[in-house]
Amino acid sequence: MDQIDRKILHHVQANNQLTHAELSDLVGLSPTSVQRRLAKLRENRIITADISVVDPAAAGRPLQMLVSVELARERADIIDRFKRSVRTCPEVMSAYYVTGETDFLLIVSARDMADYEAFTRKFFYNNPDIKGFKTSVVMDRIKAGFGLPMD
Repeated sequence: MDQIDRKILHHVQANNQLTHAELSDLVGLSPTSVQRRLAKLRENRIITADISVVDPAAAGRPLQMLVSVELARERADIIDRFKRSVRTCPEVMSAYYVTGETDFLLIVSARDMADYEAFTRKFFYNNPDIKGFKTSVVMDRIKAGFGLPMD
């Protein structure tokens, strides 16, 4: 990856709807060269997804919670099973397997507190592999995104 690739990544992280012509103006290459470089960045899995960030309130899911989850036991099969359940759960927006006092950190969306309570009963309380969980309710989303600095 060279400086031009980094410039392309900088711009597509901010706006993945830019045309090849618009990107070419921003990075100083022809549209065809930009197209080739983008294809290579995707092929090499440097760009792993082209997504849109949706406003949770506008989508009817204004509550977000940060949830720390502690598993009952540290075994590979339990960890893998929990990872699979998280990947298929639409309420979980992001999930991280972490070190420290907790095993996982989740970002969960809900319509309201009753909706979140129903989620906890279904997802946490009915899972014997979970020792406990702690919830922090997000009062204000200050920044959301997946952009990385392109030094």
